[in-house]
Amino acid sequence: MGLKTQKNAAGVDDFLAGITDEQRRTDCLSVLDLMKKLTGEPAVMWGKAIVGFGSFHYRGKTSEGDWFHVGFSPRKQNLVLYLHCELETQAALLEKLGKHKIGKSCLYLNKLEDVHIPTLKKLIKKAYKSPAIAGAQID
Repeated sequence: MGLKTQKNAAGVDDFLAGITDEQRRTDCLSVLDLMKKLTGEPAVMWGKAIVGFGSFHYRGKTSEGDWFHVGFSPRKQNLVLYLHCELETQAALLEKLGKHKIGKSCLYLNKLEDVHIPTLKKLIKKAYKSPAIAGAQID
């Protein structure tokens, strides 16, 4: 059994151009550029609303499939960064980051100007090289 969110051939540029909130679109273009540079991977659409970089195969307790190393999604309330580096264990970096909220592997930002970009880069690099991905045990 796999996830519903699959890698697809939809255009990342078209998707981002369709974001009506100008601040959110600008932030997404900045995150797109950051993630491209830090991962060396091309941006690919996953599902209808996630831009992901890289991919790996995982096998969890209840599902198995392919997923991206790092990614982001513009939501109505905030910009979500998917960083699979067990964010709750990154307290030192998160303290320096600025205004944010976290979920298990999601970082929620209101706007990019609220955060310390060098710290965000460190979190993205950590997530991209995360041992959780190497072991591919997600869930």
